[in-house]
Amino acid sequence: MEDMKDWVKAGRISAQALDYGCSLVKEGVSLLGITEKVEEKIEKLGGKCAFPAQFSVNEIAAHYTASPEDKTVFKTGDLVKVDIGVHVNGAIGDNARTIDLGNNKKIVDASLEALNEAIKIVKEGTKLREIGKVIEKAVVSQKLKPIKNLSGHLIERYTEHAGFNVPNFDNKDETELEEGMIIAVEPFATNGIGMILDGKKAGIYAVISEGTVRDQITREVLTFIREEYQTLPFCKRQLLKYIPEFKVNFALRNLTKYDVIREYNHLPEKEKGLVSQAEHTVLVEKNGCKILTNAE
Repeated sequence: MEDMKDWVKAGRISAQALDYGCSLVKEGVSLLGITEKVEEKIEKLGGKCAFPAQFSVNEIAAHYTASPEDKTVFKTGDLVKVDIGVHVNGAIGDNARTIDLGNNKKIVDASLEALNEAIKIVKEGTKLREIGKVIEKAVVSQKLKPIKNLSGHLIERYTEHAGFNVPNFDNKDETELEEGMIIAVEPFATNGIGMILDGKKAGIYAVISEGTVRDQITREVLTFIREEYQTLPFCKRQLLKYIPEFKVNFALRNLTKYDVIREYNHLPEKEKGLVSQAEHTVLVEKNGCKILTNAE
């Protein structure tokens, strides 16, 4: 098993940043403003973003990060998924929580209860389908539905989604967890149909190939992206802290065109149902698991 020091630090910082981000979600507050505050907090605590801080509202299950021009302000009734990822030398802590600015306690509690129940059974030898079954049971008991085409995931250094998925329903996957694996357990609950679609472009990107580009501007930006983010997701807003906007826009167009990077989409619930999320990163142990995304 590899040295856990970086993983423990990344988990602690991500938990502290999540607490901080959740404390900022209030009616009338700017989404862009608190996104920038959370990402600054991560750096002050000694980590780096494993992906752009995400605040996904209502039917958007995931992948919403503020654009530089974002005018979104939280309002009464909003259900806000706060999803924070931090890395330390590529070791990732990924955690999420849902903040309710309305009357959606049942939905919030369903994903949190599902997470807590799933973590209880995570240990060496647990089958992935068993985790999904526990999550599904907890969510359905509240007369809600788990989102079946979203899942938790195996995590490795510099790779957020490193192999198998950790399902949110019994998908019949007999794969067994092994001691030393690091996984994200990530239930989503909804009062919709229980499926997400690809929505609008999210402005979140990741390098997907070793492709080369000819022009100097694009090469310059790609070099920065590879050095700063490697294969981890990033966004335009983050690049603009270091690189002039005309260069960023030019390079992102070219890199997307030539399939060197890919752009993620917002993930809305298929019937526009409200969505809640809860997530921890855990280390699989012989007789249980250790939650890495703890603030202490």
